[in-house]
Amino acid sequence: MGMIVIHVDMDAFFAAVEMRDDPSLRGKPLIIGSLPGERGVVATCNYEARKYGVHSAMNIKEAFRLCPQGVYRHPDMEKYKAVSHQLHAIWRTYATALEAVAFDEAYLDVTEQAGDFDGARAIGQTIKQRIRDELGLSCSVGVAYSKTAAKTASEEKKPNGFFEIRTPADFVALMQDRDVRALYTVGEKTAQKLYANGIHTVRDVQQRQADVIRLLGKQGRWLTSLAFGIDERPVTPYRPEDAKSIGREVTFQKDVTDFDLLADVLLLLALCVDRRAKRVGLHGKGVTLKLTYGDMRTITRSQAVTSADSPIAIHQKAVQMLTQVDRRPVRLVGVSVYHLSGEIDPQLRLAGYFEDAPPQQAAALQQKLAALERQYGLDFAGHLEAIDRADTLHKTVEYMRRHR
Repeated sequence: MGMIVIHVDMDAFFAAVEMRDDPSLRGKPLIIGSLPGERGVVATCNYEARKYGVHSAMNIKEAFRLCPQGVYRHPDMEKYKAVSHQLHAIWRTYATALEAVAFDEAYLDVTEQAGDFDGARAIGQTIKQRIRDELGLSCSVGVAYSKTAAKTASEEKKPNGFFEIRTPADFVALMQDRDVRALYTVGEKTAQKLYANGIHTVRDVQQRQADVIRLLGKQGRWLTSLAFGIDERPVTPYRPEDAKSIGREVTFQKDVTDFDLLADVLLLLALCVDRRAKRVGLHGKGVTLKLTYGDMRTITRSQAVTSADSPIAIHQKAVQMLTQVDRRPVRLVGVSVYHLSGEIDPQLRLAGYFEDAPPQQAAALQQKLAALERQYGLDFAGHLEAIDRADTLHKTVEYMRRHR
């Protein structure tokens, strides 16, 4: 027997959680992300908002133009994380392996538990029922012979859908006359390249395999396999140690020309990155600085280091690279560590910034935090854990921008 995969995708997850917790929002177009007048994008929106053309990743100004009567809210990431943990607990009950794609989406290998597709159907329906009864939310479920087919199936009847694709032949019959963008990994740029060469449908990909491979190389070989329903990737649980980098970034509501402010913000980002890395027992041996200028041009600068195992080390290297870039108005700043290895105790507590760090580094960090407190009048040292939260970090950075 081949593999049986279930793909679960929550319906408008962030918005659905908000509507569950505040019934007055039901029936209204709800947009989660930045607020009108702020810089940023739509994180997600409910189906009422989608009727106006609003969608995820849309610039918030465009969303407001399309739907000025909508309800706009910032995301509450801590609440969504808590619900996500509950979802994962349900999913793990039925899976030999679980590959989480995001807070609200995962692949489940149910080959052993299900036994056959009838058993998998029962599991899928049970998952839907439990999520509805225990969490008050809806999801769409796809059951299939592969990951790609399962994801395709879950999208087939959204929202609150259920669909099965049992064989590659079933997949081909469903997909071959659809646009190439229906194939997994085909985005707008790839599609435009295919369109320009007269390849518009999945059937065209099947019939012009050599052309697709010539145009797209390795991705082209992947797409020609998908066009015939072939996807042998296993369901692979995510392991933090497999991450290529760990980073954090913030977008300013107004462009920043004060590079001393950027250096101060980089310290907060370095603290967040270091804490995230230590949480999973990793540290890096390289640091990357990312800047997006006001004209939307993005640059990155990377340098190897002996060890990026402290916020001070990360911050020093990031600031060094900051002094070497063009001093133009900056829209976004970010920092990340790469070349990760697992030599750090994952149980290291936040207090370890000071208690377990070498005395020289601990003293340097305390001095920098004290300098920030004098500059901005905020108790940074006393609220490091809160600053790690996305909403608090962005509010803090905006306060710093206004009071520098």
